[in-house]
Amino acid sequence: MDSRTLLTYAYEQVAATLGGALRGLDADRLAQRPGPDANPVGWLAWHLLRVQDDHVADAAGTEQVWTAAGWADRFALPVDTAATGYGMSRDEVAAVRVPSADLLLGYSEAVHARTAEFLGGLTDADLDRVVDERWDPPVTLGVRLVSVLSDDLQHLGQIGYARGLLEA
Repeated sequence: MDSRTLLTYAYEQVAATLGGALRGLDADRLAQRPGPDANPVGWLAWHLLRVQDDHVADAAGTEQVWTAAGWADRFALPVDTAATGYGMSRDEVAAVRVPSADLLLGYSEAVHARTAEFLGGLTDADLDRVVDERWDPPVTLGVRLVSVLSDDLQHLGQIGYARGLLEA
């Protein structure tokens, strides 16, 4: 298995797991916090997708599907269209009230399709390309893609745990 195939498979698992984790949840359940300062499932899913969309678009040199395909308008959230959820306060998180699981799943499909398209054109040599020089050492494409996967997987675990608490 080459790196492109492995990364594509890993991102497919993220999309599939997220789909299963969100099915059947309404807007109220998506916005419900399992604890006073805990992030709601809807916000966690939105954030996971926004970071993936943001980072893959940056690496690919393309516009994010969030804005390019009108997802920001469909969600109509009271946040800047560049927001990914990183560094949001408790009140800002509460303001990200996702209208439906179907909307999240549609955005997930769009983000996954863009990610798969990008990964499909990669070679192993591409993974050594520096994509962020603000760090020491500079971040390569390979490190960035694994970092996004790590973030996605952590948030998927949080979504599963939060949903379990809410349904208990």
